[in-house]
Amino acid sequence: MSDPRYQIDVSVVTRYLKDQSDPESSRFAFAYTITVQNNGSVKAKLLSRHWLITNGDGEVEEVRGAGVVGQQPTIEPGQSHTYSSGAVISTRVGTMQGSYEMFAADGKRFEAPIAPFRLAVPGALH
Repeated sequence: MSDPRYQIDVSVVTRYLKDQSDPESSRFAFAYTITVQNNGSVKAKLLSRHWLITNGDGEVEEVRGAGVVGQQPTIEPGQSHTYSSGAVISTRVGTMQGSYEMFAADGKRFEAPIAPFRLAVPGALH
């Protein structure tokens, strides 16, 4: 059972970027906006990200890095941090999932999971 003091919830909205994509070159660009909500009771700093980006052919790209879009936000209980970023995949449909490494104000490090979400060109799924 996870400790309710360290409850980070992640929600995602995705958007296909037609103007940055080139289907004939197997380039499909997507933007995503992520909201990281601290539903725990301890403020926490987002230290790093870990992504698994899987294209429609099952090929996985792993991405790790400090913070998100150059920031390591500290999120107070009841507050959230929203940012936008993007991904390019070689198929019309793919998924992303991962986790954030968090550092709580009381010194505890913990993972905030990011559930799988779909990247899909409109009309690619029936």
